Amino acid sequence: MRTLARSAAATLTATAIVALASACSPPEKKTESAAGGAATATSAADLGGLDALIAAAKKEGQLNVIALPPDWANYGEIIKTFGTKYGIKVNSAQPDGSSQDEINAADQLKGQDIAPDVFDLGASVAAANVAKFAPYKVSTFDEIPATLKDPNGAWVNDYGGYMSIGYDSAKVPAPTSVADLLKADYKGKVALNGDPTQAGAAFGGVQMASLANGGTVEDIKPGVDFFADLKKAGNFLPVDPSPTTIESGQTPVVFDWDYLNASQSKKLPSWKVFVPAGSVLGSYYVQAINSGAPHPAAARLWQEFLYSDEGQNLWLKGGARPVRADAMTKAGTIDAAAAAALPKVEGTPVIPTEAQNTKAKQYLSANWAKAIG
Repeated sequence: MRTLARSAAATLTATAIVALASACSPPEKKTESAAGGAATATSAADLGGLDALIAAAKKEGQLNVIALPPDWANYGEIIKTFGTKYGIKVNSAQPDGSSQDEINAADQLKGQDIAPDVFDLGASVAAANVAKFAPYKVSTFDEIPATLKDPNGAWVNDYGGYMSIGYDSAKVPAPTSVADLLKADYKGKVALNGDPTQAGAAFGGVQMASLANGGTVEDIKPGVDFFADLKKAGNFLPVDPSPTTIESGQTPVVFDWDYLNASQSKKLPSWKVFVPAGSVLGSYYVQAINSGAPHPAAARLWQEFLYSDEGQNLWLKGGARPVRADAMTKAGTIDAAAAAALPKVEGTPVIPTEAQNTKAKQYLSANWAKAIG
């Protein structure tokens, strides 16, 4: 189960970490061999351009990714398209793993051909592991907002979304607010995507409920109280939702990121997505290259692909909001139909900082079990 997505504000923390490290360390001198090697290339230009990078990646022939479920933000199609486009075999490990699982694998498999080449991480896990990332600036780096990337390219936000309520319109009435879920129409039907003390999507669900009930993303007592009331009403369903439980009707209402809920509509046409006005919780995931990547050229080509118009539109096709969306909209290269299909969002998004998330998690750890147990 994937962990909490990095927020735009939280990325500033990582930026500060990188800046501090740079200030305290003498600049590294790039040797002649390093300048020509993919493992130390900080841009395609270091290897002689994109064509040279493609050639080097094809020679490696493989790419190791980890914790990328095929139905998460359209990663199934993204992996297939990349592999076909460049003739590179993509080895996908632990598709249901967490962000911490990605880091653990990199540590445990360091120096081996099966170690992860790239990371797709969330929140605190990314901020705590910046030293393990290889700086790299993709060709479209300048089109990515400054607050959504490390200035040296150690990490870059890739896609994001908003916490939402997914529901089967054939089984329940359309909710117009979070409070509606307390009504008898939703008895035994409302699920969170996991345990909020462990799973990021569930944690985001509690934060959204807090915003909807007069709280904040750090003062989440109102959110915890809401789920306690939901349980008292008999509406809370203690089942981890999945595509199978959604399609079977076992979990007809689900708190989850809008791009994950939206992906279910393709399999279940009656499945709708609702982002409550006034409680819009947003966040981004972060992309990075493992500094010990066994296939360094393929890792960098993967980044180039993800941040190209093609890669960004594939995330968009999966219901996720790509980080270059504004620039692509201005250039006319965005998939207009896919953008128009995104769930409507009304109100100013709230993007938690790492400090706010930490405070909220402390309260949650001490009170969630008592509220729901």
